[in-house]
Amino acid sequence: MLDIHITILFASILAGAAPVLLATLGETITERAGIINLSLDGTILLSAMTAFVVACNTHSLVLGFAAAALVGGLVALVVAVFSIYLNQSQVAVGFVLTLMTRDLAYFLGNPYARVPGPQAVPMPIPGLSGISFFGPVFFSHPLPVYLSLAGIFLCWWYLFRTPMGLTLRSVGENPAAAYARGIHPGRLQLWYAFCGGLLVGLAGATFSLATKPGWGRPQGAEGTGWIALALVIFGGWHPIRAAFGAYMFAFLQVIGIYLQDWLPFVPTQVFQVAPFPLMIFTLLAISYAQKASGGRTAGGGRVRLQRLLRLFTGSAPAALGQPFRPE
Repeated sequence: MLDIHITILFASILAGAAPVLLATLGETITERAGIINLSLDGTILLSAMTAFVVACNTHSLVLGFAAAALVGGLVALVVAVFSIYLNQSQVAVGFVLTLMTRDLAYFLGNPYARVPGPQAVPMPIPGLSGISFFGPVFFSHPLPVYLSLAGIFLCWWYLFRTPMGLTLRSVGENPAAAYARGIHPGRLQLWYAFCGGLLVGLAGATFSLATKPGWGRPQGAEGTGWIALALVIFGGWHPIRAAFGAYMFAFLQVIGIYLQDWLPFVPTQVFQVAPFPLMIFTLLAISYAQKASGGRTAGGGRVRLQRLLRLFTGSAPAALGQPFRPE
């Protein structure tokens, strides 16, 4: 019986982390190129609504996911265009967009609130889903969960093992040097903002068509975008570290469900809210590690703690939020 509970726990963590992970990977790509997209929270809601509405009307999950991805890409493209070509603050534009897209999602999706609709079903992988423990945990999920798992390694491989990834990172670190080598930073930033937005849109679709099927107010995805933004920092702008943070956040959410049964005298709202302050505490610990890494330390325990925390630290792209304009 204990083995079954542990298997369900790990399988739930992988499934619950999928939308957060997709959004985090998308924002990691965008910020690596030097663009900050603060519209994630509203974009996830708008793409979740779009995916559900399109899937309901076309009876096609594929079209629902595609429409949601396109919405996410277009919203991110607006942030990039306003920054690169109109000289507007990425932070201000992104913040306004997250409020506008959130309200737009609730307004346009109101006729579809609590309406039954299609949802992605588990797709067990033949030959692998029957493996004890590993089969149910890794190989018995809907397609978006597999995409989130593959996305971790694809993003890592693209960023750090391909010439295109090196060019992407050079634009985020030193766009002037990239321009001197014949690279057009603005065009690349537009492209990678759009690509990152596609993943954010898929995150919204994963919510309404897989993780929490349906649409309503509240939908259940509120706050996910801000968590994804925090996880990018937590992961040091590295996809594998950011993925670890996404799974840790999903673990906090899932374990809260178990704690509601174990501690019935504690209000359920405590367990629903707890993952958010715990992630803030984690970011504070990371900030401490970054500050302490530059100074001298005393005591073996403190040194070991700092070494452990430094595994999750990283430097932001040097030109993040600073669009390059050639003279």
